[in-house]
Amino acid sequence: MSDEEIPSTSSEPLPEDEEAKDPPFQLKPPPKALPKAEGEVDPEYEEKRKTDRANRFEFLLKQTELFAHFIQPASQKSPTSPLKVKLGRPRVKQDEKQNLLSVGDNRHRRTEQEEDEELLSESRKAANVLGLGKTLQTIALLGYLKHYRNIPGPHMVLVPKSTLHNWMNEFKRWVPTLKAVCLIGDKDARAAFIRDVMMPGEWDVCVTSYEMVIREKSVFKKFNWRYLVIDEAHRIKNEKSKLSEIVREFKTTNRLLLTGTPLQNNLHELWSLLNFLLPDVFNSANDFDSWFDTNNCLGDQKLVERLHAVLRPFLLRRIKAEVEKNLPPKKEVKIYLGLSKMQREWYTRILMKDIDILNSSGKTDKMRLLNILMQLRKCCNHPYLFDGAEPGPPYTTDTHLVTNSGKMVALDKLLPKVQEQGSRVLIFSQMTRVLDILEDYCMWRGYEYCRLDGNTPHEARQEAIEAYNAENSIKFIFMLSTRAGGLGINLATADVVILYDSDWNPQVDLQAMDRAHRIGQKKPVRVFRLITDNTVEERIVERAEMKLRLDSIVIQQGRLMEQSNKLGKDEMLQMIRHGATHVFASKDNELTDEDINTILERGAKKLSMMEWIEPPKRERKANYAVDAYFREALRVSEPRAPKAPRPPKQPNIQDFQFFPPRLFELLEMEILFYRKTIGYKVPRSPDIPNSAQVQKEEQRKIDEAGPLSPEETEEKEKLLTQGFTSWNKRDFNQFIKANEKYGRDDIDNIAREVEGKNPEEVIEYSAIFWERCNELQDIEKIMAQIERGEARIQRRISIKKALDAKIARYKAPFHQLRIQYGTNKGKNYTEEEDRFLICMLHKMGFDKENVYEELRQCVRNAPQFRFDWFIKSRTAMVYCLLFPQELQRRCNTLISLIEKENMEIEEKERAEKKKRTPKSQTTHKRKADASSEATGRKEKKARA
Repeated sequence: MSDEEIPSTSSEPLPEDEEAKDPPFQLKPPPKALPKAEGEVDPEYEEKRKTDRANRFEFLLKQTELFAHFIQPASQKSPTSPLKVKLGRPRVKQDEKQNLLSVGDNRHRRTEQEEDEELLSESRKAANVLGLGKTLQTIALLGYLKHYRNIPGPHMVLVPKSTLHNWMNEFKRWVPTLKAVCLIGDKDARAAFIRDVMMPGEWDVCVTSYEMVIREKSVFKKFNWRYLVIDEAHRIKNEKSKLSEIVREFKTTNRLLLTGTPLQNNLHELWSLLNFLLPDVFNSANDFDSWFDTNNCLGDQKLVERLHAVLRPFLLRRIKAEVEKNLPPKKEVKIYLGLSKMQREWYTRILMKDIDILNSSGKTDKMRLLNILMQLRKCCNHPYLFDGAEPGPPYTTDTHLVTNSGKMVALDKLLPKVQEQGSRVLIFSQMTRVLDILEDYCMWRGYEYCRLDGNTPHEARQEAIEAYNAENSIKFIFMLSTRAGGLGINLATADVVILYDSDWNPQVDLQAMDRAHRIGQKKPVRVFRLITDNTVEERIVERAEMKLRLDSIVIQQGRLMEQSNKLGKDEMLQMIRHGATHVFASKDNELTDEDINTILERGAKKLSMMEWIEPPKRERKANYAVDAYFREALRVSEPRAPKAPRPPKQPNIQDFQFFPPRLFELLEMEILFYRKTIGYKVPRSPDIPNSAQVQKEEQRKIDEAGPLSPEETEEKEKLLTQGFTSWNKRDFNQFIKANEKYGRDDIDNIAREVEGKNPEEVIEYSAIFWERCNELQDIEKIMAQIERGEARIQRRISIKKALDAKIARYKAPFHQLRIQYGTNKGKNYTEEEDRFLICMLHKMGFDKENVYEELRQCVRNAPQFRFDWFIKSRTAMVYCLLFPQELQRRCNTLISLIEKENMEIEEKERAEKKKRTPKSQTTHKRKADASSEATGRKEKKARA
């Protein structure tokens, strides 16, 4: 991904005179930094540490200097020190070297021998560019410990699933005497491996994946690990992630991190890695963040130098230019493409679907904005990612697969060109469904291909990699998902990388590129990044490039980060808006029949224009006029006809004020006469059926209109005083919400909810409202709102009755209550927890406001749950889909079970009551009914 691989270690190798049975020598912080034996802290030092940030920084700096003091250069060590042992291949003469190079199986390090020794002897953090031998360095370190220090292990190496097989091969190739085992497989295979291989302990190194560590953490906790090595260590950049928490629990003597991207988003992630290596030194994230707070320290060159002084003892860094002089260059070209007609239709449809949130100038939902961004990205990739977009059935693989996507058109032109040049291609995409489409395309065009994504089994992954890298392989394309295939895989037999879409994190794309651009590559690597022009993808790429500067500024140049990289709502909204005007205004297909060379030249020219980076400026936050923007963007048709004129003086009356209907008739007469006096002519509206007849009728009313008589004018003034003139929109909305909350019959509570109105006014208004509510313009929406609220009220009443009936069946419900689960008990909650929830819910009142928050507090304070972390960690409400099993949802499930149980009991009681009814009573009732019926027939006959 990036250019750097960082092996980082937390302690020195063993001293020369120490026996192998003793633990390795460990560096410790200065005594001043440690608590006293009694657990107390020097008050003077603690006070000074809390009050003076600069002094706290000096404290850390002294700690790192202490480590640097122990880490002496190799040249200063004794000639007889074991740290000076030559671990690399022995120096040979030129002719011997030439003979060795002629042997096919004999691999050689492309890095300097001194750098290997630097890592092994000085125990620094190494930052190696991707593909510069981190695997060999690590294996050499472990082999050195076994054969020169008599420390065979146990060691653990955590790696991505895709690189497991490669690590095992490298162990066998370089240090076959180091017995390495691999833990992978399903549950049964893992259990057998642990029983037969791991627990006997006849091995030196255990290589496994992140997922296996999480699943089998209890087994790994039983070992005292000499070295814990984590490949692609940015997986633990979040100290709160599950993997990060688990590996911190293992008992280890030394720790080593390998990563090419120690800094992906912010300096806090760098602290997380340092904290894992040396928790005693880097023990406070807040201190670390405050020392490098950009608001206070940006531009402080002295502080920048100190940052590097802090990192220097733990960082060993190498780049490709320093190690591999003959590595061919890598060149990236951005290919800007238009939207197809189908893509444009779907893009517009997505924007129109959520036009309400885009037009709102108030609060916006971040999750909805993220969802819109994802939908727009899918549309830019291929419209067939949406259900129903692909024509069919029957579904065919034909030219429509290419012509309906701008990226596929460019890909269809690019692949034959690079194939003619003898190149082989890697295609990366964020979306596995895009890989499905690419598979169909490859089969249609007859391209030989391999595929790897997150769902590919371990064995199939290795088979695909070996098939692609095989000598004279016929595989032309290797398609990979960026996240699953961008880590640790060696695909240097390819020299063309196509990024079908870009990741939010630029380091992920860099990792993908470096699958091909690594040691062993013999051709220049060309990277083609496909970008849909005038869409959200442009802004995503721009933001990723700005984010990429953070790594070069902090790690490579030593400057501090500039701003937080968190994606905000304003920025997301700006991304979505980008290019919307262009999309709305154009309905044509933007794809052209340009030659691929023309497309590449245009992309190269645009890239050269963007290479100059404008220096940062101080900017103010903009209050974007989103309403006006979309009003203009959506106005793509002919301008509408002007509205019909109204008299200059008209009373401002609202339908919810319920003026007499006669008033509206008089106002209409006044408007018609005014239009007659100014000579207004009614335009014809083509959207209305029988528009000519409607126009003629409206014009006739205007032509026949006359002024109001004095009596009608006086009547109008009188009617203007007869409505609810003191009621405004705010009062009306409060009245509607009160009806929704309490129901239309609870007039007392409704009156209390309407501020500024006394109960008599509300009662009077309510009577008129229910009598004339059909006159309101939005009556359907208003009634639906009120009826929903009344339905909730009835639901609360039925739930209260159900809880009352359930609790009444027990004398001590907190101990005796039982719930009839049936087959739906679930595995998360115990019956004791469910019993407590139901009893407390009944005690507090189901319809009480904030009842679930109070219930959550009761659970936390209950003594029986003081060690039950599951129930104590439940949130009160179901805020989003990420918390599906919280208190509110659990209570709803229990209430449903209780209602079902009550219903079954009632049906059973009715059946028993019917069974207990005496047969004689039933016979007597039938006779009485028959006699009454006969009497009725006689009376009817007599009347006839």
